[in-house]
Amino acid sequence: MHFYRPPGPVAALTFDLDDTLYDNREVIERTERESMSFVQNYHPRLNHLQRPDFLRIRHALRLAEPEIYHDVSEWRRRAVEQAMLDVGLPAEEAAAGAQAAMANFAHWRSQIDVPQETHDTLAKLAEKWPLVAITNGNAEPHLFGLDQYFKFVLRAGPHGRSKPFSDMYHLAAEKLDVPRAHILHVGDDLTTDVAGAVRCGMQACWINLRDGDLMQINDSRLLPHLEISRLASLTALI
Repeated sequence: MHFYRPPGPVAALTFDLDDTLYDNREVIERTERESMSFVQNYHPRLNHLQRPDFLRIRHALRLAEPEIYHDVSEWRRRAVEQAMLDVGLPAEEAAAGAQAAMANFAHWRSQIDVPQETHDTLAKLAEKWPLVAITNGNAEPHLFGLDQYFKFVLRAGPHGRSKPFSDMYHLAAEKLDVPRAHILHVGDDLTTDVAGAVRCGMQACWINLRDGDLMQINDSRLLPHLEISRLASLTALI
């Protein structure tokens, strides 16, 4: 555990989800494969749809509606619906198909093997402080056993703009009724988690899971209050 800024009192902890509490890389790769396969097999006209085609549709949507990226689930749903419309499916069938594709996506997205260390650490921390999850992604903690530790989960889109925007950080403090300066946010991303939290007046803990050098990493914008390499290190704060 390395300290870069003087720590203040801690009354609550907030956590990023993906790649902070579990390894998300393989989950996303598998989910993308299964999701594309589902769409391709949904209707014969979609058999030849490939990932680059889908990415082009997503890009076009963002150009047309720049703020859509804050809600990654709605962005994906709209892209799938547009892909179905593009091959001539009626609007009603495309809407139903997009909903079915999102249900399939949610299933695979939640096939997450959460390390026992994460369960043990969150359980110990939750005995002392209220814990909250703040995510830019579309992981659903109740589908893989992490919701039991959190007072609530905030998700970009339904609960405000994505990190590093301050919307969800402010909302977390409001709902907890705790001053932002007394909240420690824990995350793996130096921009969305560290810079985002520090800029809105919270304390930040960077979890460095890949032996990164804070002084060499390109997206190191603001120093965190502390750096850890294992989630379990947080129990030393109790």
